[in-house]
Amino acid sequence: MSPTVVDVLILGAGAAGLCCAKTAGARGRRVLVLDHAPQPGRKILIAGGGKCNFTNRAVRREHYLSANPRFCVSALAQYSAADFVAWIEAHQIACEERTAGQLFTCHGAAQIVQALLHDCERAGVRIMLGTNLERIEQQADFVAHTAQGVIHAARVVVATGGLAYPQCGATALGYKLAAQFGLPIIATHPGLAPLRVREPERTHLAALSGIAVRAQLASARHAFCDELLFTHHGLSGPAALQVSSYWQPGQALMVNLLPDLDLARELALRRDAYMPLAQWLARHLPRRVAQTVCDLHALPIKPLAQFSRADMTRVVAALQHWQLTPEATLGYDLAEVTVGGVDTAAVSSKTMEARAVPGLFFAGEVLDVTGQLGGYNLQWAWSSGFVAGQHV
Repeated sequence: MSPTVVDVLILGAGAAGLCCAKTAGARGRRVLVLDHAPQPGRKILIAGGGKCNFTNRAVRREHYLSANPRFCVSALAQYSAADFVAWIEAHQIACEERTAGQLFTCHGAAQIVQALLHDCERAGVRIMLGTNLERIEQQADFVAHTAQGVIHAARVVVATGGLAYPQCGATALGYKLAAQFGLPIIATHPGLAPLRVREPERTHLAALSGIAVRAQLASARHAFCDELLFTHHGLSGPAALQVSSYWQPGQALMVNLLPDLDLARELALRRDAYMPLAQWLARHLPRRVAQTVCDLHALPIKPLAQFSRADMTRVVAALQHWQLTPEATLGYDLAEVTVGGVDTAAVSSKTMEARAVPGLFFAGEVLDVTGQLGGYNLQWAWSSGFVAGQHV
């Protein structure tokens, strides 16, 4: 069987890989996309509950976690959220803006995948699905071995994603390839993942499963105020998912269940002085949440009129300064992203090319760039994929 010869071999038919492919193909490059999955864009299809939160109106470097916080700046400038929105509009994909600038498709994520594939087809990009990469080596060019044959490529783009959602085909292939070519890896862990809390809190919170409140969760250096969902394992919802990317094992989180209330002042005013605490708290929290917090922290059940200053201090501490130490995240199966990855110190921020391995590029989640919740991770995929596609 004669080898296949291309200019660019892209490993991964996800958001970054397809964006890279259509960009390189439009520049006249002979492009082949290789993926072991049976269909392209699988994570795009499930993003945002199938509606695909494809970007955000406001994208800044502060929305990204990386050992090099400035690495993402160049790519985001070369291909911005506005650029991707313009592409969406050019393909007549209807979208809607939700809270905090988040942009979603109106009629489903499949429209974005179809548009990417349309652009790839128009640019002459070839896509091989259900094809495993057995090994790759560098000779005069890069030589990739698969069960379907050998591929020679002048350039290789690793856009294989991270470890999140293994049920969608996520593997460690990208990290293995980086290590093979001598690039360092920043230790990985699940990001944007639900949190499992320790006992006795877990038993108490399990009784609240399905109830959500507006709350603030804070790690050592980051705080997020958003919806907090109680689950059988502990905590989920946007506030918990956001803080999980920054949380380290053994670290306590600070929980504020009443972030919009000056609780100390309200208690000091002693309005409805003869009302029991749990009943009074039910004006600000779901009744079951109010009662559970009182039980968990053994707060006084007497009327507010009988509260001492020490009692009020205990209530404020329990409701607004609750120190909770998670046991773990729920892992990659339920994580939306991977924190860590290929060390960006070894990659050019302007081209996505490995500094020590000419012709080897990286794009998307495989790199040590992790976005917060809200469309930032897909924007990183579009931006880094475009930049790689412009320079291969």
